[in-house]
Amino acid sequence: MKKALLVISFGTSYHDTCEKNIVACERELAASCPDRQLFRAFTSGMIIRKLKQRDGIEVDTPLLALQKLAEQGYQDVAVQSLHIINGDEYEKIVRDVQSMKPQFSRLTIGVPLLSQHHDYAQLMQALQQQMPSVGATEKVVFMGHGASHHAFAAYACLDHMMMTKNFPARIGAVESYPEVETLIAALGKEGITAVHLMPLMLVAGDHAINDMASDDADSWKTLFNAAGIHATPWLNGLGENPAVRAMFVAHLHHALNMSVEAAA
Repeated sequence: MKKALLVISFGTSYHDTCEKNIVACERELAASCPDRQLFRAFTSGMIIRKLKQRDGIEVDTPLLALQKLAEQGYQDVAVQSLHIINGDEYEKIVRDVQSMKPQFSRLTIGVPLLSQHHDYAQLMQALQQQMPSVGATEKVVFMGHGASHHAFAAYACLDHMMMTKNFPARIGAVESYPEVETLIAALGKEGITAVHLMPLMLVAGDHAINDMASDDADSWKTLFNAAGIHATPWLNGLGENPAVRAMFVAHLHHALNMSVEAAA
């Protein structure tokens, strides 16, 4: 039986960041199931269009990728999402997977990074491996994407766990809660004098480059500096972190094992 592994991420139009993060994850996921042929899909239509127009590179949507795999005779397909939260982008994948289920004898899907309670504690341990050591009046501030979807609460949950465990980091989100202004006010009251800014995103793309690290008037670096808290940005996506990649591999194999148990 022909077996495939389809790795689905939001995508990026930055080639170096794609290599360091998305390709790094795909490579490890593929190495963990050598009997499967690796395929890629992006959920961002905007990025798919940009890559095609700018570079002539074609990347499939999840639905198109699954349709092609069915046409090519793959019967056992494992899908792994590289999304951080169970938000809109992941729900799109789930809908596509459900609609294509009848075309395959087995079609499994591995969940995003923050899906179960223990994922949060595990992610904190993983983040520790990439964080610089900080002094008593310093913290690391991670920038999450945020969402209009109810899963946006995952960022506040992680932030709350960090606070209760006296972890030297905080979480903010570009497009939802916790807002950066909330963090700046709280850290100012705490007497924090310097922060290291890091993306809580798979890739260090537009948000990290522009909204976090740039000299724009409303970038996080500018806002922290204006509040008297010196900000140092780091442009590394989570895909560069081996411990984060290992979490995605574990999610893939959990889904595969669950489907074996269900069939037994």
